[in-house]
Amino acid sequence: MSALAELLNGPVEEVAPRLLGAVVRHGPVAVRLTEVEAYDGANDPASHAFRGPTDRNRVMFGPAGHLYCYLSHGIHVCGNVSVGPEGSASGVLMRAGELVDGIDVVRALRPGVADRDLARGPGRLGRALGLRLDLNGTDLATGQVTVTPGESPARISSGPRTGVRNAAERAWRFWTTGDPTVSPYRRHAHASGL
Repeated sequence: MSALAELLNGPVEEVAPRLLGAVVRHGPVAVRLTEVEAYDGANDPASHAFRGPTDRNRVMFGPAGHLYCYLSHGIHVCGNVSVGPEGSASGVLMRAGELVDGIDVVRALRPGVADRDLARGPGRLGRALGLRLDLNGTDLATGQVTVTPGESPARISSGPRTGVRNAAERAWRFWTTGDPTVSPYRRHAHASGL
């Protein structure tokens, strides 16, 4: 079993915190994940996969280790890691991270934005990595976008998910305790989860 497959093996609420410290790379840009959020398909009314497979969410039902991209609020491409056995439709939303490579590339796209804010939040993280909808389904072990397991943070916090109305109270949002790149908690925004 590869290091990525091993990392993604298990229930989504156990896998999500394991992704903290992992490095996501697309081209010259790499982000170390500092915040993630778990979604559990048919068992989770906040999940995009709650009502079953569609053309949009089909990647979530496939094997673990693939990129699920979707458009949020009509403008932000958000990235998620498919988790668990094929057919389970679990996923982990990549909410925030610290740029560890390609920071000059991202600064050029967002002049005047503080470094800590360049990938702080799922839309900003997607923009920093240059995620696009046509990357949906990418194999994260061998594709254009990759995830490499990293060093787990010394302290991990968890709390309610942010930006969802249904099952928001589940403490399935995980973050590196005290990290300045973690996004602020927002209760019941108009997002629909993943």
